[in-house]
Amino acid sequence: MKEVLVLGGGGFIGRNIVEYLVNRKDCQVTAADIREGSNWSKIVADSGRSRFFKSVLDDFSKESAFDKLDRQFDEIYMLAAVVGVNRTLKDPAKVIGVNTKLTMNVLDWVAKQSVQRILFASSSENYAATTDLFDAGVPTPESIPLCIGDVKHPRWTYAITKMHGELAFFHSAKALNYAPTIVRYQNIIGPEMGFGHAIPHIVERFASGACSPFKIYGHDQTRAFCYVDDAVRGTVEAMESDAAKDQIYHIGNREEINMDQLTTYIGGLMEYMGAYEPADTYPGSVGRRCPNIDKAVSDFGYSPKIGWKEAVRLTVEWYQEFFASGKTPVSGGFEPPEKILESMMK
Repeated sequence: MKEVLVLGGGGFIGRNIVEYLVNRKDCQVTAADIREGSNWSKIVADSGRSRFFKSVLDDFSKESAFDKLDRQFDEIYMLAAVVGVNRTLKDPAKVIGVNTKLTMNVLDWVAKQSVQRILFASSSENYAATTDLFDAGVPTPESIPLCIGDVKHPRWTYAITKMHGELAFFHSAKALNYAPTIVRYQNIIGPEMGFGHAIPHIVERFASGACSPFKIYGHDQTRAFCYVDDAVRGTVEAMESDAAKDQIYHIGNREEINMDQLTTYIGGLMEYMGAYEPADTYPGSVGRRCPNIDKAVSDFGYSPKIGWKEAVRLTVEWYQEFFASGKTPVSGGFEPPEKILESMMK
């Protein structure tokens, strides 16, 4: 039975990959992260699944953490990273430091192993500046040149670590004798996706009794939201496809909508009856984002099954329940763009 390591297995996409693989019961899965995934305890408590699961808690930006990985792995899903726009804007040095250390620590450790496949989780942020500055085509193919914007803007620190990761995992593959695959995630959403994102922010504002008119930040900006179940299935398909060796893929959804559509739809779900007004969005935010997924469709049959409205509804329901219970985010809660811009100017 093959051994699979999910680095970042406690995060949003990572823990869902872990559960998907464990549920198949055809491989041994080790989930490794700095904090426990919210579904780990349920897996451990299920005798039918627990024998396919192991967890390792440590800070993998430190080399010593890898000493706890005591199995020989066939496949590695590399999803460990500091993520989130708010973190990028507020602590760009941490984003660069942690994410680059994670990449290099993994490769240094892999040099002592016999890994067959490594999948690196990258991001559409890598070419966000290309679409805005050079009027690149949307939907955007994988062949688009990667580009960052103003080097002085903290927004691009996350993107540069993902570009670094793509280069590092591709160009170390021959020397370390593994087959690399890169997936660039495109606005993946779902329950427990964290709080530093547009949909949780919108739900939080409606749940707190936001006054009319409700501000729609970046009302004409577009995104294509992909439900996490579709993203997980596509990620695993990419890892397990021979055609995906040495390739880059977009994992996302084709349905492009604007923030006006998103916000008013969520407002309807939450029975908001007031007015709306457009407002400026967060500094550095991208105007349009929608992936061309034809390559993944052709190479390994990737096919998102959940439309944007259903994906948003399922996501909103979880956050509605969270805020209705009186809970508040530990971090990543809503902050208006003007406040974040003010903090950046200090």
